[in-house]
Amino acid sequence: MTRATRVRTVPPRCRGFVSLVGAGPGDPDLLTWRAIQRLQAADLVLYDGLVPRPILRLATSAECVSVSKRAGRSTLSQAEVTDRMIAAARRGQFVVRLKSGDPFVLGRGGEEMLGLARAGVPFEVVPGVTTATAAPALAGIPVTHRGVASAFVVVSGHAPEAYERLVSSIAPGSATLVVLMGLAERARIAARLMAGGWRADTPAAVITSASQPNQRVWTGTLTTLDRDLDADGGEDPGVIVIGDVVALAADSELSLPFPVQEIPWQPMTTPGL
Repeated sequence: MTRATRVRTVPPRCRGFVSLVGAGPGDPDLLTWRAIQRLQAADLVLYDGLVPRPILRLATSAECVSVSKRAGRSTLSQAEVTDRMIAAARRGQFVVRLKSGDPFVLGRGGEEMLGLARAGVPFEVVPGVTTATAAPALAGIPVTHRGVASAFVVVSGHAPEAYERLVSSIAPGSATLVVLMGLAERARIAARLMAGGWRADTPAAVITSASQPNQRVWTGTLTTLDRDLDADGGEDPGVIVIGDVVALAADSELSLPFPVQEIPWQPMTTPGL
């Protein structure tokens, strides 16, 4: 096993080290325990624009710097982000690179991992709950369901070159299609699918701000996906789900999401985490 792929466990006060941490879909309750510990121990947190403030507040002793690339706006290039992680680690800092969802699901975490490995900087990967499955789940939509869909495909929808080849290769209705970062392209995606033989009445959903207090869910079909969404989310992040599994949320006769139940719990105290 090489350094570039090894997941390491480090003491909470480790120095000269980088943690590539997944922040999950946004609700701090959905962070992993290790992610919380890394944030609490960090000297520097470089975070994406989709990471909400309640999660950043867990980094009580760190300098928090936005490296957002939302909607084409960027404070630092990808190379500059990696260089900053390397420089801070070489100064002896404990750096957390905080990414929405999971670092390795359309988050360029692999590029950063390779950059750190080539620079000889020790690092670890702390997986997060990916929004690709969390957003549909929180809307009552299973991405797979026996007799309906046995597979799902996740694709970036930010530009045609990112999704067209893959979308074109999926047999109509053979899998659930989950599109991240694709709200602006939803009309073109729907048209491309229908041109490829997908039924015009294939159920579709858009979940915005998944797991957040302002989560909204729109449902319709491929033919209505290009219409104004019944959600005033503005620039809120959104996930598109296309496939017959979308109809299961309505068929379940459940009102989702249910209120979160407060369940007493005791934090783990495993040594070395």
